Formats: sequence, C-alpha cells, structure tokens
Amino acid sequence: MTSMESLIGLVNRIQQACTVLGDYGAADNDTFSSLWEALPSVAVVGGQSSGKSSVLESIVGRDFLPRGSGIVTRRPLVLQLHKVDGEAKEYAEFLHMPGRKITDYAFVRQEIQNETDRVTGRTKQISPVPIHLSIYSPHVVNLTLIDLPGLTKVAIEGQPETIVEDIENMVRSYVEKPNCIILAISPANQDIATSDAIKLSREVDPSGERTFGVLTKLDLMDKGTNALDVLEGRSYRLQHPWVGIVNRSQADINKNVDMIVARRKEREYFETSPDYGHLANKMGSEYLAKLLSQHLESVIRARIPNITSLINKTIEELESEMDHIGRPIAVDAGARLYTILELCRAFDRIFKEHLDGGRPGGDRIYNVFDNQLPAALRKLPFDRHLSLQNVRKVVSEADGYQPHLIAPEQGYRRLIEGALSYFRGPAEASVDAVHFVLKELVRKSIAETQELRRFPTLQAEISAATNEALERFREESKKTAIRLVDMEASYLTVEFFRRLPQEMEKAGNPANQATPNIDRYGEGHYRRIGSNVSSYIGMVSDTLRNTIPKAVVFCQVREAKMSLLNHFYTQIGKKEAKQLSQLLDEDPALMERRQQCAKRLELYKAARDEIDSVSWGR
Repeated sequence: MTSMESLIGLVNRIQQACTVLGDYGAADNDTFSSLWEALPSVAVVGGQSSGKSSVLESIVGRDFLPRGSGIVTRRPLVLQLHKVDGEAKEYAEFLHMPGRKITDYAFVRQEIQNETDRVTGRTKQISPVPIHLSIYSPHVVNLTLIDLPGLTKVAIEGQPETIVEDIENMVRSYVEKPNCIILAISPANQDIATSDAIKLSREVDPSGERTFGVLTKLDLMDKGTNALDVLEGRSYRLQHPWVGIVNRSQADINKNVDMIVARRKEREYFETSPDYGHLANKMGSEYLAKLLSQHLESVIRARIPNITSLINKTIEELESEMDHIGRPIAVDAGARLYTILELCRAFDRIFKEHLDGGRPGGDRIYNVFDNQLPAALRKLPFDRHLSLQNVRKVVSEADGYQPHLIAPEQGYRRLIEGALSYFRGPAEASVDAVHFVLKELVRKSIAETQELRRFPTLQAEISAATNEALERFREESKKTAIRLVDMEASYLTVEFFRRLPQEMEKAGNPANQATPNIDRYGEGHYRRIGSNVSSYIGMVSDTLRNTIPKAVVFCQVREAKMSLLNHFYTQIGKKEAKQLSQLLDEDPALMERRQQCAKRLELYKAARDEIDSVSWGR
C-alpha cells in the first residue's frame, strides 16, 4: 500500500529534479510539456499583510521567513515538509546547498534573503525561479506548499511601475493550472469581498473546487463582531471548509515566543471562544496542515496515472527530437571523418533519388530535351539565312571571279556551314539549362538532408564542392555538344546531295526534261539551292536533337550521379583533426536545443524511475 509519505515525497523529489533541470512551469518557455505544471501542488496566495507568512510559520512550527515592509517574498518558495520520528533531529536543507543540514533557523531566514538577492539583485524585482527548502521535523505533517509573492495594489519607491501586474501574472501562472490547490489567505478584520486572494481564486477557480479559504487575524476583529458568516460558508461558499487561524501577535514575534507555544495558545483561543468554540476541532494551523496534507495526497493519487502517461509520452517525443537533431559527435579524428563521410553519403543518396524519380525534380532535365531544345531549334533564323536574296549573295560571293560551271558547290558549303553555326546556341543553352537544374537539385538535396542541418559549415563546404564539380561537368558537356555541331560542319553527308538529282527526276515533269538548259542564275535556280540546303539542315537538326541530349546526360547527369563528391572526398582525406572539427561546427542554436532536450529527457527519465520505485496499491 502506498503511504501518504511516499506519495508526497515522490512529488517532492520530482519537483526538486524539475528545478535543478530548469523546469519550473511559470518561467518555462520550452515547446515541450512542463512536468512541473503536471504535478499537484499547494500555492499560498494572499495580499501583503494578510498574515501569509505567519500561517506558514505556524504550520512549520518555526520562525524562519524573512520579514519587513513591502515585498518580502520575491521568489516562489517551495516549502517541503517531511515528518520524522519524534527522536530524530530537526533540520532544514536547501536544494542549492545539498547535503548541508541546517538547525539554525535564523540562518535559514537569512539564506532565503541571500538566495533571493543572488537572482534578483538587491532590488525590488521579482523572479519566477523558485527556492527549494525542505524541513525535516517531528512537528510537521508531510506537505508541500509554494509561498508566492504577496499581491499588492500600489508600487512603492524602488519598485518598477509594472510590479503590481508582474506579481499578479506570476501568481496567476501558478494558480490557473488545474493541478494547483489554492490556499487563499484573507484577514478577518477586512471585508471578504475586498480580499485579493479570493478575488483571484474566484477568477481561476469559479466553482471553488481547488480553493481552501483561510481566515487570519480572527483575534483582531472589532469587539462584538465575528467571522462566522465566512467560516460557515454563508458569505462566500467554497467546496472545502474555511479554516480560521490565530497568528502570533507582533508582541509575541518581538518576544520570540516559541511557535509550539503559539500553537497551544491558538488551540486555547478556539476552545474557549464563545463565537468559535463549536468549530474548535476544525480551526487552527495544525488542523489546516492535516487537512491540506490529506487532500494533497488524494489529489496526487488521482493524478498519478495522468502524470505517468505524460512522462512516457514526453520521453518518446524527446527521444524522437534528439534523433531528429542528432546525437553528440565523437571527438577523435577518425570518428569525425566517418561522420562527415556518412553525411555526404546521405546527401548523395537524396540527390540521386531526385535524379532517378524517387523525389521530384529529375523530370525537369527531360523537359529541357523534350521541350526547350526542340523549341530553340524551331526558332533558329533559317528562313532569313536561306532567303532568295541571301542565297544569291552567298553563292555569288563563293564563286568569286569565276562563276560555277555546273553546281555551286562552294556556295552550298558556305550556306550549310553558316546554317550549322546557329546550332551552337541551342546546344550551349541545353547544357546551361541542365546545369541550372542540377544546381537546384543539389540545393534541395542539401536542405532535405536532415542530418546536415546541424552543421552549417559542412553544408557550405559540400555546396561549394558540388558547384565546383558541376561547373567542370558543364564545361566538358559544352565542349562535347559544340563538337557535335562542328562534326556536322566538318564533313557533309555526300549521299544526301547525290540523291537529289534522282529525286528531282522522279518528281519532275517529262516536258521539262526535254529542255534541261535552264538559266543557272535565274530565281528558280537559287530557290532550288535554298530548298536543298534547308532539307539538309532539317536532317542535321533531327540528328542533333537526338545527340545533344546524349552528350549532356553523359557529361553532366551521369558524372553527377557517379562522381559529384569524388574530389571533395579526396580533399577531406587530407584534412587534419582540427579542420575536421571545424567542418562539424554546429549551429549554436541547435546545440542549445540539444542540451535543453537532453536535460529535459534526463528529468523525465528520473521522474519515471521515481514513480516506478514506489509500490502502488489500491
């Protein structure tokens, strides 16, 4: 059977781990769930001078809290009470001073003040970072309370103008959580309708399910008046009973009246009071402590399944995030070189998937050959080049002072060579278009390689190396494509022209065959030359339309698939350990994110182990 001590102690240990690892709910801006906020807790809320500190000291049985004017509590104080055997020595222990058992409560009071100043400075500022104080005593019950800064209405000298709002926002960040039990402290000598604690608790807990009302300073009410309407729930009803408290008077505080004696006086006050005698067994700080302890234990027991589920779910999320971010890199040079090569292979694999159709983008290369190249070939200015006027001009210039005798062969050659020179543009444009696609696929592949995202320096090096390689491939591809054009110009297909007379005879009119001596310098003659050259250029265009893509794929795409990073691999193998370390220099934001995830993962695993260590029973 799980004891109350083990349940509350379990939450205490998890809360301590939360604080050590930076999770304290109100100030935690992480994207993951806050374990602190999932833990049931009792938050002590009250206005300044409501008697909040006196209630806490009465519950503990020790005078240990700083006192003074203005805002005394400027950081949340997580007060963890542990009941020990009557013979055990009483002591206090701070989480920031582990292992040091403190028996001097004047030192505890001063250390609370000092630790507050260490975070906030000697100013009137507040901080959400909590102070953890554990007290082991036979005079307490097992209970955890969170003392929050007192609510105030006016900023005093030395305080920022926003202090009123800042305190309320901090207090609200605790009490608005559904797992928070609200201990709302109000002075009996003021109208309950004006109570800061009740006003705030009503806003965040309108049904009163999570609120315990505490009425202090009952002994300071005007003679002839009492607080029965409040204590018996007629003025303001809560789901839980109101509890009246009689604190030490200022005279008792000045005389250092022992808290145990003050508890006895409080019991005597209620037992002998004509107004509250019938409620005496449900009044006083001792009853309040037991009531809160029992309720906290029941809430923890009810919440444990949800807490366990949250812990397991968050551990899965954190481990997934750690895998996504990447684990820490080994420090030796061999491991770093291996890591770099593995990252390069991951990039290369994604790049090839783009080319081969596993990822989008490779089809754009085919679009260059199927659409852009044919369109460019169709737009070449052959109509202007083979116009009647230009054909006559080129043929005449080719003849020189001696006109051709039979066929203007030199004229044909000049016309063909001039036309073939136009193919250089589409050939180079195809090479450049594929180069642009490959560069874009490299950029996308680097971006899509998750493992590379944590190493911006290595990303830049890979990008530079691949661009350099693609540039080499482009130059070689361009040379090859231009060679294809030049080869067509260097040796004309003779058979094509030998077939022309035969084709003309087959298609000609017999009547025209009887008069073969037509004017070789007439318009028809030049039109026929232009037509013959156009037919030959069309044949060459069909050929280049098929061979240019082959050259481009062979020189650029194939090389990119086979040897994109070969030169980079050679250079990497020559680098020293320090240079390899520089390549794996991570983005500082990513390193910080990994540290946060690792700390949070440590916290949740520790919490899971704590829960698993407790024997659960019905």
